[in-house]
Amino acid sequence: MSKVLIADSGSTKTEWRLLQQPKRSKTIFTQGLSPYFLDAAQIEAVLRKELLPKLPEHPAEVFFYGTGNANPANARMIKGVLAKVFPGAAVEVRHDLMGAARALCGQEQGIACILGTGSNSGYYNGKAITRNSPGLGYVLGDEGSGAYLGKRVLQYYLYGTFDEELKAKFEGQYTSDPAAILDAVYKQPLPNRYLASYARFLSENRGHYMVENIIEDGLNDFFFQHLCKYRESWSKPIHFIGGVAHAFADVLRDLGRAYEFEIGKIVEMPMDGLVKYHAG
Repeated sequence: MSKVLIADSGSTKTEWRLLQQPKRSKTIFTQGLSPYFLDAAQIEAVLRKELLPKLPEHPAEVFFYGTGNANPANARMIKGVLAKVFPGAAVEVRHDLMGAARALCGQEQGIACILGTGSNSGYYNGKAITRNSPGLGYVLGDEGSGAYLGKRVLQYYLYGTFDEELKAKFEGQYTSDPAAILDAVYKQPLPNRYLASYARFLSENRGHYMVENIIEDGLNDFFFQHLCKYRESWSKPIHFIGGVAHAFADVLRDLGRAYEFEIGKIVEMPMDGLVKYHAG
């Protein structure tokens, strides 16, 4: 096997895995390489400063999976930068949902779902994603995501729905100033990440009926609005990847039984699955 470099890139960090012989690999982390936040020159600068000095050798093949690359112009830009930084290497750039599908399904058919800061899903036929439920972003969609669940936490607090126990826990951990919260949501950059940060409150307070209701309702919205739109949901396994999926795997499996879906793998990160896919 030739030297293969795999990247899993989000907006905040990128994990790189160099596959070497015999069955050796090296992991490197750099900042995120979202084409929505960085231009070609900035991405090249990150690669030359944070990645190249840590690579023991240049790869013959580069597989880059990242957010924003469903846009063909963004994918071309990333591919051009990688070809410049790794001259002579074969470069393939795919979006994060394809990375999830390959990591979760390998070469088998199935539905791949991402439940992280945002949410996404697609039917994968073993080679390509042939259908993708529309992604409307955190304002109109992203059901089941960290941003979606975090928004519900803030609603419960600001509307005064939390009981005294949860209210006290919230105020002991976060700002209780409504003006500051609304400013962060409506005026500051990256409000989706800000909203998603409140999903941690749910994972830290499992067992309380209000917390369980928020989690179940938010994930059920993902099942109803997205998974029920795929006819294959009743015949093919449904796999999940992402921090929210991993944290609330028990709820996903309970919902799967209720909908009579086969819930397959639930993992936090795609890299191990991508290594298996590309090394196999």
